[in-house]
Amino acid sequence: MVPAHGGRAAEPVYRPVLAGRRGELEALAHLDDASAPLLAPVIDVHAVDPCTVDLLGRLPAGLLPAVDVSALPDSPESELVRWGVPLVPVIGLAEGNRRLVAHGAAARAYGRRAVVRLRTGQDRDGPDATTAAVERVWRLTRLVPEQCDLLVDAGDVCCPADVRLAEPRVRRLAEWARRHAWRSVSVAAGGMPPTLARLPTDEPVRVDRFDWQLWQRLADLGLGYGDYGVDCAMPGADGPGDRLPMLRYTTTGAWWVYRWSRRGGRGDDRFADLCRTLVAAPHWPVAGATFSWGDHEILRRARRGAGAGSSANWIAWSTSHHLAHVLATLLPPERDQSGGPWRTDQDGPERGRAGRPQRGGETRRAG
Repeated sequence: MVPAHGGRAAEPVYRPVLAGRRGELEALAHLDDASAPLLAPVIDVHAVDPCTVDLLGRLPAGLLPAVDVSALPDSPESELVRWGVPLVPVIGLAEGNRRLVAHGAAARAYGRRAVVRLRTGQDRDGPDATTAAVERVWRLTRLVPEQCDLLVDAGDVCCPADVRLAEPRVRRLAEWARRHAWRSVSVAAGGMPPTLARLPTDEPVRVDRFDWQLWQRLADLGLGYGDYGVDCAMPGADGPGDRLPMLRYTTTGAWWVYRWSRRGGRGDDRFADLCRTLVAAPHWPVAGATFSWGDHEILRRARRGAGAGSSANWIAWSTSHHLAHVLATLLPPERDQSGGPWRTDQDGPERGRAGRPQRGGETRRAG
């Protein structure tokens, strides 16, 4: 996340927009104390679930999530200050007066900070009307621009045409943002296709990261980077029909999607075959299992050291690798980018005959 104005330091370098589900929150929970402050995640919550609140409360101490409850009814249960966990409210321009007052209370409870989320596909009223809308937000929340991070959310960008359409919209909003003294300005987009059920199975399929392409085209603006992790920007778009074991593995400029349907043997064996295929691929990182907690768990399955897990586990491991990959890409070159922004309560990777590391670490090239 880059400061909007010179001279104000901002520690986070990455603002992922993640669904408030067990898999994504588990990936965040395994960040280590050094990496956690580098992320400023936005968590989209679509149901008030005690489990979700509990998981938010168990995130690393250095990680302060921003929580968006705009999809929830405006009720006492959705008032963030009642949840009792440190967080930052996410504020939309169309929020009602009552919710804006409640968001202001939550912001004052946890450091007087908020995220203003401006969606390019919905908030398109022109610069003067947008200014009037954010001034209403500041008035009712009792915040000032310097206490607010602006997130320009471009939504889905899943093809070159989407990138060409989104770029001028983001540029116009970035120009408008210069009117105000925001704490920071970031842009987020989701590049994962809305559905993966039609992709081929039993082979890795390359999917371009058009969200990353959009941000590169906007590099001259100095905006912070955000994305939707390994998910698309439309919640639940993949539907309940595709239950095949699947990993979404991030590399520079692309994801490699592994959907496995090979028949025969137990489910654990089929998932182990998927993981063995992944760890033998050229895009398996040089650091191997030490690159992220997710990579550690994938290698355990490749060596049959654990069961296949569930769809929540597959999202957790994919998200963990994605967060580590994006951080390694965004961090300055002088920082160590060999991996390791993760923690685990388990012992390290198994060391057996099949898993003995070669000198210098894993032999695969990073993607």
